[in-house]
Amino acid sequence: MAQGTVQVTHTGTSRWRRRTGEYGSLAAALEAAGDGDVLTVAPGTYRENLVIQRAVTLRGPEGAPGSVRIAPVDGVPLTLRAPAAVHGLVLEGQDSAAPALLVEESVPEVTDVRIVTRSAVGIEVRGNARPTVRRCSVDNPAGIGITVLDGGGGVFEDCEVVAAGQSGVAVRSGGHPRLERCRVHHSSGAGLSVTGEGSALEAVGCEVYEVKGSGVQVTGRATAHLTDCDVHRTTADGVTLDTDAVLTLADCRIHDVPENAVDLRSRSVLTLTRSTVSRFGRNGLSIWDPGTRVDANQCEIHDSTGDYPAVWVSDGAAVVLDSCRVREVPDALFVLDRGSRADVVDSDLSQVRNTAVSVSDGATAQLDDCRIREAATGAWFRDHGSGGTLSNCTIDAVQTGVIITKGADPALERCTVTAPAEAGFYVSAGGRGTLSGCRVSDSGGYGFHVIDGCRTTLRRCRTERCARGGFEFAEDGPVVEECASDESAGLRAVAPSSAPSTTVPAVRAVASPAPPVHQPVGLLTGVPAPRAGAPTGDPAPAATPVRPAEAVLGELDALVGLDGVKREVRALTDMIEVGRRRQRAGLKAASARRHLVFTGSPGTGKTTVARLYGEILAALGVLDQGHLVEVSRVDLVGEHIGSTAIRTQEAFERARGGVLFIDEAYALSPEDSGRDFGREAIDTLVKLMEDHREAVVVIVAGYTVEMERFLTVNPGVASRFSRTIPFGDYVPEELLRIVEQQAEEHEYRLAEGTGHALLDYFTALPKGPAFGNGRTARQTFEAMVERHAGRVAQIVEPSTDDLTLLYPDDLPALP
Repeated sequence: MAQGTVQVTHTGTSRWRRRTGEYGSLAAALEAAGDGDVLTVAPGTYRENLVIQRAVTLRGPEGAPGSVRIAPVDGVPLTLRAPAAVHGLVLEGQDSAAPALLVEESVPEVTDVRIVTRSAVGIEVRGNARPTVRRCSVDNPAGIGITVLDGGGGVFEDCEVVAAGQSGVAVRSGGHPRLERCRVHHSSGAGLSVTGEGSALEAVGCEVYEVKGSGVQVTGRATAHLTDCDVHRTTADGVTLDTDAVLTLADCRIHDVPENAVDLRSRSVLTLTRSTVSRFGRNGLSIWDPGTRVDANQCEIHDSTGDYPAVWVSDGAAVVLDSCRVREVPDALFVLDRGSRADVVDSDLSQVRNTAVSVSDGATAQLDDCRIREAATGAWFRDHGSGGTLSNCTIDAVQTGVIITKGADPALERCTVTAPAEAGFYVSAGGRGTLSGCRVSDSGGYGFHVIDGCRTTLRRCRTERCARGGFEFAEDGPVVEECASDESAGLRAVAPSSAPSTTVPAVRAVASPAPPVHQPVGLLTGVPAPRAGAPTGDPAPAATPVRPAEAVLGELDALVGLDGVKREVRALTDMIEVGRRRQRAGLKAASARRHLVFTGSPGTGKTTVARLYGEILAALGVLDQGHLVEVSRVDLVGEHIGSTAIRTQEAFERARGGVLFIDEAYALSPEDSGRDFGREAIDTLVKLMEDHREAVVVIVAGYTVEMERFLTVNPGVASRFSRTIPFGDYVPEELLRIVEQQAEEHEYRLAEGTGHALLDYFTALPKGPAFGNGRTARQTFEAMVERHAGRVAQIVEPSTDDLTLLYPDDLPALP
């Protein structure tokens, strides 16, 4: 039968007896059409529910895309049950219980169709249907964008889910579609959701972003394979796997995620190849539960925006990193719990703020041919049962190379630590370990430092150019075989009587040869703190030159307002200085408690004053450096029992010789604390303040009422702080002065009348919880500069006055 053309107009006369002609409705034309016919639809809105059951072509007019709207009042606008072709239509549905486009048991082609609907689903494919969908878009803020289920499949090419009230693309009940170059965004559920045994998704060259949920979610024995895809800007995890899910990511990019970039649980398996994970707020890879596993090859994890390990492995899970790079993160790899395991091969871990590899609670890590650079600690085996192997690894430019503590028992073979600021290998608190063929060179402290009589075994180890000495340990300490050092202070027997007698060169003498002294251990790096009155030989951390106290006090006096604060700091300074003079005169000096409480609203200068206070104490010789370490709850409180104490200790150690400033300290003790670990941080902090009272000054800060409650939580807290200094809100005149200072610093001037306008502005400005005091003044100045730039950019040849004067019209609108 020859192919005919059925022209349909919205108001045309029905000539139903002829197959070629004009029909008054789409239903009439479809009834008259036969296989192979083409139905060209005239522009208009058709309130019909269409069902296509023949192999026809349904299309809009040439050159008028979007001019044909299929928009019934309820039900499914278009159902395809035949290998038909549909082109250039707009489908609009209003039925919350039905899809806008339903494809069943057929292999149709759908091209350039736009679905703007408030339906249960934008496109639903079911019952072994295999459509080819090209260049289509779905805007469905009331439901799911695309659903494929009940054995359905098909290919979606260059399609877009513009908005979805639930998941962007949902695959379940054995569905198995393929997405090519598709975009899914602005969904209120997961971007891509695959669930249920037999369900599968393949995506190539796709992008998932701006999702209120997880970008990709695979659960319940489902599988998915993504190649060359981007997942970013989600509100939850980037990728979530749960309950025997299987996912392969190849050449993909997951970035700008506030939570975990990838989270796996309950025996899920992820294969990650040539992919990048970056700018994540929690873990890059979060791997939980026995049987859960990640295999990553040639991948990169970098640029954490939070304070969590880049790779977290716990509860018996496993990870393999092969030829991977992890950089610019707080911690690179944290393996926790018995049965958890990490295997890292030919990989680079660098620019790590804390510890590159942490092994805890009976977990195991094996690193082969890896390189660790620029970390506080290269590897830390923390406690009993924790171990593994480091083989042929290099550790460079760290504070401490390897720490072994509390019964941990790893094996280290042919590892090299170069230029650690402190110890190369440090063993304490019952740590064990076997070190074979390891080498330390150019250490700022000891090469191998074993204290507490730890029974470590050292075989064929060597040190070169270690500032404090090559080897340092007690007589009843490690077993040492065929070790050597370039030190020349003599020989000291170290082997126990039950072992073959061996000798190694002794520690390089710092003052005069003396028996080794067991010293307190630095909490962050695990290296010994200096004995009181004894030279250490370790280089001090780089610090800026200490300014005279009067110079710092002058900067304090130059701050706008804060008169009461300035008087309090002056009084403290005078007490300390007079106490020093009385001591020099042989008189008793009153004990001046240096820890402080700052109360007040945000933006009132608390952090700035804390920084200057540290500098003043350094100038007076009370603190070694006077630097400021600012932390909050997220920096101190961990997710597991014991991790909070470690974090708090590490923060305290970073502040050694300076000021530890805890902002919003009351968040450590929420009113409804339950099992909250904040109390552990407080208890740890109180003990550290007592044990190291001369080493660190602690300042806690926050809103006035909340800080009063905080000081009553722990009986030891209030007694540790000498006084509370209130920071009042700035008055309009002071806010004006801050703007004037900003203008002067950036070479701007306030035109006549601008000062009065600013006073009126700051007087009228709402002083609610969002008011930022000095920060608000600075933001106001920045807004004025921006508006000034928009105005002056229109002037062809601006004068100096044009370029510098700020006028009242440059003020932003009141919020």
